[in-house]
Amino acid sequence: MGLLQLFLVLFLICTCSGFGVDPALRISLFDELTLGEGGFDGVTQVQGFHSESRAFHFQGTSREVKAPAEISKRMVQKLKGKNEFTVLATLKQDHLNSGVILSIHHSEHRFLELESSGQRSEVRLHYRTKSQQDHTEVFPYSLADDQWHKVSVAVSASHVILHVDCNRIYERVVEAPFMDIPEDTSFWLGQRNAAHGFFKGVMQDVEILVMPQGYISQCPDLNRTCPTCNDFHGLVQKIMELQDILAKTSSKLSRAEEKMNGLDGCYCERTCSAKGVVYREDEGWTDGCRNCTCTNGTVQCEAISCPPPQCPAGTAPAYVKGACCKECLPVCLFGGRELVEGDQRAVRDSSDRCLLFECRERSMHRVVPNDPCPELNCPESEKITLSSRCCKVCRGHDFCSEGHGCMEHSDCVNLEAGDCCVCKDGFRPLRDDNAYCEDIDECAEGKHYCRENTMCVNTPGSFMCICHTGYIRIDDYSCTEHDECLSGLHNCDENALCFNMVGGHSCSCKPGYTGNGTVCKDIDECVDGFVECDSKSTCVNLPGWYHCECRDGYHDNGLFSANGESCVDINECKTGRNTCANDTVCFNLEGGYDCRCPHGHNCTGDCIHDNKVKHSGQIWVLDSDRCSVCSCQAGQVMCRRMVCDCDNPNADLFCCPECDPRLSSQCLHQNGLLTYGSGDTWVENCQQCQCLQGQVDCWPLPCPPVDCEFTMVPEGECCPRCVTDPCQADTIRNDITKTCTDEHNISRFSGSSWIKHGTECTLCQCKNGHICCSVDPMCL
Repeated sequence: MGLLQLFLVLFLICTCSGFGVDPALRISLFDELTLGEGGFDGVTQVQGFHSESRAFHFQGTSREVKAPAEISKRMVQKLKGKNEFTVLATLKQDHLNSGVILSIHHSEHRFLELESSGQRSEVRLHYRTKSQQDHTEVFPYSLADDQWHKVSVAVSASHVILHVDCNRIYERVVEAPFMDIPEDTSFWLGQRNAAHGFFKGVMQDVEILVMPQGYISQCPDLNRTCPTCNDFHGLVQKIMELQDILAKTSSKLSRAEEKMNGLDGCYCERTCSAKGVVYREDEGWTDGCRNCTCTNGTVQCEAISCPPPQCPAGTAPAYVKGACCKECLPVCLFGGRELVEGDQRAVRDSSDRCLLFECRERSMHRVVPNDPCPELNCPESEKITLSSRCCKVCRGHDFCSEGHGCMEHSDCVNLEAGDCCVCKDGFRPLRDDNAYCEDIDECAEGKHYCRENTMCVNTPGSFMCICHTGYIRIDDYSCTEHDECLSGLHNCDENALCFNMVGGHSCSCKPGYTGNGTVCKDIDECVDGFVECDSKSTCVNLPGWYHCECRDGYHDNGLFSANGESCVDINECKTGRNTCANDTVCFNLEGGYDCRCPHGHNCTGDCIHDNKVKHSGQIWVLDSDRCSVCSCQAGQVMCRRMVCDCDNPNADLFCCPECDPRLSSQCLHQNGLLTYGSGDTWVENCQQCQCLQGQVDCWPLPCPPVDCEFTMVPEGECCPRCVTDPCQADTIRNDITKTCTDEHNISRFSGSSWIKHGTECTLCQCKNGHICCSVDPMCL
C-alpha cells in the first residue's frame, strides 16, 4: 500500500472513544496565577456562568496580571514544540470592549494570543509561523455583547477551528504556528502588557489543553470521532525523518564501501588518487599538458614546456590527438597550400561535382563518402559550404557535438564554419589552441579581492576569502571584528536596512520609504502621484507599498492586477444586492444600479432594507451600527456615517470619539512615548491602530488577495506578492504529491529539509518539486 493510500485509510477509519484530560496536559491560568488570593489590582472574584469553578471580573487599566518567571517557565515547557493545543475560555465581555483574553509573547513577538475586538466585531488569533513571520488570523464574530459565551480555538498543525457556545463557527487551514517558545516568555491574562489590550468583563475556566480537539472538554457532545490534521502531519513528519535517516545511512555506507574498496590497493606508503587512478609514492604520470608526481600522498603537477619543433623539409609542426606538444607531420601540397597528414579538402570539378581529398603519406588521396549528404531543413540562403567536406550544413550547425579535442577545464564553442576551444573562467591556456587549460591561482598572483581580516584560499577556477578566527563576515570579500547591525548597536531607522562595514555601518531606507537611513518616512504613492489606478479602483497607501482597491459597485475578476484593471462591475440586479421595492424594476448601471418605475405605473419609491419596507424619504439609524444614518431615496438606500459636531454638548462620543476631551480617553502608543486622542489612528508593525475612549484596538492592514503557489513579503512591506522563483518565496502552498529527489536518489516531501551530502553548512529544502539550497556563511 502506498504512503498516500495509508494516510487516506487512517482518515477514513474512524473510531469512537471517550474523552478525559490528563492533568499534565492541562494549563489552568487561574490556578497557575493563583487568582483569588489577592495581589492583582482590578481583578475581583464574582459569580460565574456556573458554580463549579471560580470566575473573576477584570476592570480598569492599572492592573498587571502576569505570571511570575518560574510559573511562566513551567507553562512554556508544557507548550514548547507542541503542534496540537486548544485555548478555552468562558467569558462575558463588556459591550464594545476590545481586549486580549490571553497573551504569550517574547519581546515584540506574539507566540500565541487570543483577542476579542468589540469595536470591529472580530476574534483574532495572533501567532508566529514556522517561517518566523508574525501572523494574525481574523474571525468575524462579536463576543463583546455583555452576554456569556463559551469560546474555544483548537489548533492542530495547520488546522484551526473556532467554536462559540459549542457551535463550530469557523474551520480554516492556515500556516502552522511555530511553538518553539523561549523560556523567558511572558504569560499575560486579560491584557497584552501593562499598557495595552485590557479585557473588561468576567472570565471563567481559562485553560490551555495540550491535546487534540480539546474543545470536547468544554462541549462533551462534540466527541472526537476521527484522527486530526496533526495526526496526518505527524505521519508525514515521521516519513521525512525516516527519509533523512535513510539518506545519512546511505551516505555512511557509501563512504564505508569506498574505504573497503581502497583496502585492496593499500600499502604502507602513502598513495595519491587522480581521476580514479591510484598512484604510488614518487610515481609520475602525464595529465594532458602537465607532468604530475605523487609526493607524500599529495598530487603535484607542473605545466609541460614545449620547445619549438625543428621540423625537416617536407614536414610541418601540428597537434596530434593525445599529445600536448606539436609534432612534425608529413605535408602535402594542394592548391598552392600546405596540408598536414589527415587534413581534408573539398573541390568541385567542371560539372560542379564535389570531390573530397585527404593528405596521406605526402600526397592527396581521393576519399569516397559512404553515405549521401543528409537533407537540410533550412532555406538556401542559410546553407554554408565548408572547405573540409562536400556536404553543406545549416547556419548554426553544432560542430561540437560531432567530437572535439577540448579537454578538462576547456569548453568547445561553435563558430560559423567549425569549432574552437575556450578556457573556462578562472583558467588559462597551456597551449595556443586552448585545448588544455590550467587553474589560475588568484591568491598567489594577487588577482583576488579579499580585503581586511580575511585569508585568500584558491579554489578550482576561483577563490574564497575566509575570515580570520574571531571575525564576522560582512560580504564575500571582507570581515569585521564586530557586527553592529546584528548586535543592534546602530542608529538606523526601523524602516531602514543596516549594512555592516569595516569599522562601522551604513543605513539605507527600505523600498517604499525615503530619507537618509537614520530617519525614514513612508512614501505615500497615492498622494505623490507615483501610481495611477484604474478609474474603477482607488489607491490605498500601505507602509512601504500600496494597492489599487475596487470602488463600491465593483469587484475583482480574480486576476488581481496591480493597477486595478481587473475590477469589473457588480450586477446588483442579478445578484440581489439592491434595495428596489416590488413595484419598481432594477436596472444595472456601471458601478451601481437604478430603481425605475415601469411605464404606466405609479410607483411609491419605497425601499427594501433588512427585509423591511422603508418609505421614500424615511430616515433611520442602523440597528447594527448606531453611528450610521440611512435614508430611502427613489427606491435606493443611502447610508453614511453620522456627521460629528464637536460644538454640540450632546454629541455621541461613541460615534464621535474625536469630540471626547477627557484625559482618560487618551491612548499611549506602543512605544510608550506618544499620546493619541480618542479617534486618532496610526500604523504600527503592519497593523492599523485606533484609539477609542482610552482603548487601543489594532487589526491587520488590508492586503489584496494573492492566488499563486509561491509568495514573499518584500523588505519594508506588509503584504505578500507572487514570485516565480520558489527559492525566493517566504510562503508556499505545500503539495506533498510534488516530491524532490536528493543527491542519494531519496524522494523528499515538499516542505522537508536536509543538510546536503558532503557539506556541513548547505541546507536544502524541497518546495513543491523544486530543490532550493543555501549556504549559511556564519557556519563556514
